[in-house]
Amino acid sequence: MEIQASRLTGLVEQLFTAAGCQATEAETIARRLVQANLVGHDSHGVIRAPIYIQWLQKGMVRANQSPQVVLDSGALGLLDGQLGFGQVMGEHAMHMAIDKARQSGVSVVGLRNSGHVGRVGDWPEMAAAAGMICFCLVNTTGLGMLTAPFGGIDRRLSANPFAAGIPAADGKPIILDISCSAVAEGKLKVALNKGVAVPEGCIIDHDGQPTTDPAVFYGDPPGAILSFGGHKGYGLGLVVELLAGALTGGGCTQPGKDRLEQGMLSIVIDPHRFQPADTFSSEVDQFIQWVKGSRTRTPEGEILTPGEPERRTREQRNQDGIPLDDKTWQQLAASFAEWGVPVD
Repeated sequence: MEIQASRLTGLVEQLFTAAGCQATEAETIARRLVQANLVGHDSHGVIRAPIYIQWLQKGMVRANQSPQVVLDSGALGLLDGQLGFGQVMGEHAMHMAIDKARQSGVSVVGLRNSGHVGRVGDWPEMAAAAGMICFCLVNTTGLGMLTAPFGGIDRRLSANPFAAGIPAADGKPIILDISCSAVAEGKLKVALNKGVAVPEGCIIDHDGQPTTDPAVFYGDPPGAILSFGGHKGYGLGLVVELLAGALTGGGCTQPGKDRLEQGMLSIVIDPHRFQPADTFSSEVDQFIQWVKGSRTRTPEGEILTPGEPERRTREQRNQDGIPLDDKTWQQLAASFAEWGVPVD
């Protein structure tokens, strides 16, 4: 089925309001989830809503939390998310980071003990809209243990997403949003719901044998996700884990936890402190055009920059609606029914 973004946002907002979130919080969560669907990151979209509600009922995430300011010193900041919803805590962290970068030219802001922060690309996108360069590193403790180390079989790391944003004069920033694992775990959920296989080289079963069946990953005993690019993704993931986990104080991936907690380290830079605004923007745009001007390997080929596919998908889905597979809609409909949210 396909559903318009505004309608889906309203339904999800009502769901979180019914579950106990204040109006502003419910709107933020719904908006961020639907935005993930709009840009084609369905793994971090409304498929997460029923899971978030389950976590809320179990006390694994808390409604209506305000972050605790642990450190606020010059260009440095550290927030404790108090297990609040990550979409809310992420906005708090980025507002702090952007404000500090405006004052100091650069900022480093940590967020710890947060609920799932959603699509990590949201945060560099938010900074780029403010004219800032941004890097975000995210780790997950407890339930986020998903990825096997290079050469290993057992789950030891989280997916460890890394995202970066660089503003451009045309309002179309470079937004790189990747997971250090070969596939984001949410994309396995999408594949499982659709009943389709995942690409080869992404997951292994409990004995380390390659598989393309997402059900094997969620089996008993479970499988593991591989790092992208072998040792390269593993190495980057290790760095992300240590900076987002150890440096923020939220901790690195570890066994024994029964809830998902995330840490995020954000580095924001005001490029105009280095170069005049026109000089920086001109160089960015000139380089992008140079890259995109390369000959393509096929006649119909096209060279895209990071963030361009998402912008195109957003435009198309805003017009045509957001596609949801039957199982995802059934899961959402069950949550709507349970919390008295009218669908018709």
